[in-house]
Amino acid sequence: MTDKTSSAAQDASAMMADMGARARSAARVLAGTPTARKAAAIRAAAAAMRRREAEILAANAGDMAAASGLSAAMQDRLKLTPERIEGIASALEAVAGLPDPVGETIREWTQPNGLKFRRVRVPLGVVGIVYESRPNVTADAGALCLMAGNACILRGGSEALETSKAIHEALLEGLRAEGLPEDAIQLVPTADRAVVGAMLAASGLIDILIPRGGKGLVARVQADARVPVLAHLDGNNHVYVDAGADPEMARQVALNAKMRRTGICGAMETLLIDKAAAGQAPGLLKTLLDAGCELRVTPDLIALDPRLKPATEEDWDTEYLEPIAAVATVDGVEGAIAHIEAHGSHHTDAIITNDEKAATRFLEAVDSAIVTWNASTQFADGGEFGFGAEIGIATGRLHARGPVALEGLTTYKTLVLGTGQVRP
Repeated sequence: MTDKTSSAAQDASAMMADMGARARSAARVLAGTPTARKAAAIRAAAAAMRRREAEILAANAGDMAAASGLSAAMQDRLKLTPERIEGIASALEAVAGLPDPVGETIREWTQPNGLKFRRVRVPLGVVGIVYESRPNVTADAGALCLMAGNACILRGGSEALETSKAIHEALLEGLRAEGLPEDAIQLVPTADRAVVGAMLAASGLIDILIPRGGKGLVARVQADARVPVLAHLDGNNHVYVDAGADPEMARQVALNAKMRRTGICGAMETLLIDKAAAGQAPGLLKTLLDAGCELRVTPDLIALDPRLKPATEEDWDTEYLEPIAAVATVDGVEGAIAHIEAHGSHHTDAIITNDEKAATRFLEAVDSAIVTWNASTQFADGGEFGFGAEIGIATGRLHARGPVALEGLTTYKTLVLGTGQVRP
């Protein structure tokens, strides 16, 4: 390690120690803040977003001008428009209108000795979020953490830094409007990558880390973090068209799942077709090809259209985030389940069928955070779940799974109420 690198790491650690201490103090205030004040602060932030539209768009234009080297998917995530800013503001208002999970009683019971137990939701404390090219995450994460009574430390991507700063100012305006501590929502003000390392090592300062970004970022966080991590590596999602599928529904769902927005983690990457539904294959493939999607297919499908390309083994494990999809035929629902188990990422997978027995088998057997029946994989979104927004989608098995919103940003404690009992 060079002296320069060592100095940068020390500076980043000092910055994180300061931000973490201030976040911890703010978290103690938020834990006891009434729902109405938290909601009012978020609504004030939404109003500030709308007032600051021109400022935010100007900052975003600067970030976009410097982002020419990014992939099309990353540029799409970075770009803001008046419509997208309105969408962000509306998402903030939706979060403000959600039931507050803090203080909710999860379970109550009484033991034979008369002790009464009550398990209640409480905030996690200080949440760290590391993300790339998604300026909307600055707003979504800040609002969700606030509503769940948590302080947060946000480290956005360097490519979106100026946009994130402009959005952050709107969030601070909302906090000030309700007299809440500005340290409740902190944005790392530098693009220095050493800060990410400092966040990963911030045990005792940050209670949980949530990465949102490319596979490289998430893999690094999962490998190096010394604090708990809530994450998913990729969204290698499947749509399986069963023999019992309605052909028109299958075409429309597959088209939406892939082509509505190809750069999001809920996009379909592999289309599976039941061999018993081979008659549907030409229409399914033509629909996607005509929409501009490149298809890489198994040998039994290659002769159906001259635009088709042969699939390789690598294609089954690839999250394209582009208008490219892999296509395979499988032996019924069991073949689809086996393919998804071998190649999926436990994110979102769908079955298209009118056969309830096949659907039930698929829903029960596919081990993914989200499994849909006759619906697009692009519904893998906190807003579509009625959560207002999301802070990420978790594909692990601990604490939270699927879109992480207010409930996923809480833990619980157990209150034990006695009348003088002692343990024999």
